[in-house]
Amino acid sequence: MDRIDVDTDRLRTSVWRSGTENGVPLLLIHGNLVSGRFWRDVAAKLPDRFSIAAPDLRGFGRTEAKPIDATRGLADWTDDVEALVKALGWRGRQLHIAGWSMGGGIAMDYATRHQDEVASLTLVAPMSPFGFGATRDAKGTLATADAAGCGGGAVNPEFLRRFAAGDTSSDEPTSSPRVTMSSFFWSPKYKAPDEDELLAEVLLTKVGDDFYPGDSKASTNWPGMAPGVRGVNNAFSPLYCDTSAFGDIRKQFPIVWVRGDEDQVISDTSFFDLAYLGKLGAVPGWPGDDVCPPQPMLQQIRAVLDRYRKTSGAEIREVVLEGVGHGPLIERSDRVADLIKEVALLKA
Repeated sequence: MDRIDVDTDRLRTSVWRSGTENGVPLLLIHGNLVSGRFWRDVAAKLPDRFSIAAPDLRGFGRTEAKPIDATRGLADWTDDVEALVKALGWRGRQLHIAGWSMGGGIAMDYATRHQDEVASLTLVAPMSPFGFGATRDAKGTLATADAAGCGGGAVNPEFLRRFAAGDTSSDEPTSSPRVTMSSFFWSPKYKAPDEDELLAEVLLTKVGDDFYPGDSKASTNWPGMAPGVRGVNNAFSPLYCDTSAFGDIRKQFPIVWVRGDEDQVISDTSFFDLAYLGKLGAVPGWPGDDVCPPQPMLQQIRAVLDRYRKTSGAEIREVVLEGVGHGPLIERSDRVADLIKEVALLKA
């Protein structure tokens, strides 16, 4: 993939491109703390008939640094993607989209807005339609009114300090950016041959209240903090993030949902969900399942996709990869590429 800068009517966007310039449009959307570069191995295994664009989202990679208004949920990123699609001359064309983690949520939000222009959707370990943390059931009901326990204040301060300093060491397993990436971005059983290059991309993430992880506010509810109004982790908190309207789309387009059976991030037992960590005893004072249960992320994803299936009659395929963590696009790039091709062929 080659990287270029594209000026849109919202911001200057760094975009990783490959394939044929006038080929079938394929948009690849990355997740939190990474960049479009993470799609490289998948893109390399796709046929040249695709015209591939993998942008660095606002706040990540080499894209122009502009603040993130968390009160809009994922909308700043979705608006940026819309502006990029327009700048690439893709508006009005049938667009294949793949989104990983947070990027899966953005892909669903984009599809909700532009259902008539979506040809297929590949969701790679996507985030829940009801955001990350602080919800109690498959309907996305808030555990507390202020969504206490998630957002910008939920990040380990020592990890954030090391991250902001560009720390590339692996001497402290609980706060090292490198160890966090190699343990949770994909299965710790997997060793990425380009680990140093991927870590360099991770460390390009902008840090601060307007970026990662965002601000926070005090709460009278456990564990004493709630989402603020700025930055990345607040934007995908359930206080502001809700893409469940995806389930009401009437247009049929095929979907493949691919995930790893060892995913420790998007899971009903996520190691980044403070409620689950509280249940394990890792965060003191947890008030119990009745007050603050772990978020049932997979149940929430499945409920919204099932609603879309019933509304539209579309074909939805769930693929679970054995021995794979949160990064199927890294750990099984060949399989992810095959799934993108297969779902795209359904609309060929």
